[in-house]
Amino acid sequence: MPQDRTANLRFRRRQARRGFTLIETALATVIVGVGVLAMISAQQAFHQKNQWSTQASIAMRLGNEIRELTLNMPRHDPVVGSENWGPEENEDALADFDDLDDFDGEDGEGTVFSDSLGNGPISSRREVIPNMDGWSQTVRVFNVEQFDTTTAVDDGASEFMKVEVTIHFQGPNDETPLEMTKVSWLARK
Repeated sequence: MPQDRTANLRFRRRQARRGFTLIETALATVIVGVGVLAMISAQQAFHQKNQWSTQASIAMRLGNEIRELTLNMPRHDPVVGSENWGPEENEDALADFDDLDDFDGEDGEGTVFSDSLGNGPISSRREVIPNMDGWSQTVRVFNVEQFDTTTAVDDGASEFMKVEVTIHFQGPNDETPLEMTKVSWLARK
């Protein structure tokens, strides 16, 4: 009989070890839960970075559209020369801009092309790019010193011009526009 009891005891121990204990189950649930939360957090971070990179590439595209538009333009009006800085009297629309200084605007603060104003953003073909809600291009043109292109000088005082395009984006939840990029180049002809 003692052998039967020992065999019976071994059989019961084997049966008791078949399942998981409550602590093992809880620990496994915690480990799996932390793993799932980490994957969700990583996925969310990926989507945010992807959205930012998409917006940054759109901003670079919009800046380069202005650059392509103005690349072969003369610095000053072919008729009046550098006497008049900004758009001439008969130039009141983008289609009339025929030289770089026209883009500086009448007040010297630059020209803004934006969806909210209904005149942009614009492409290198002078066309409004559709479906660009919240985007704007601000173009400033100014003369700079020959050996110090960071120092602006009086309009028409130098043969070196700097064109600066600042791209802003204001999303539906943003209170103010965010500067996405700034593209600038020198013009000398």
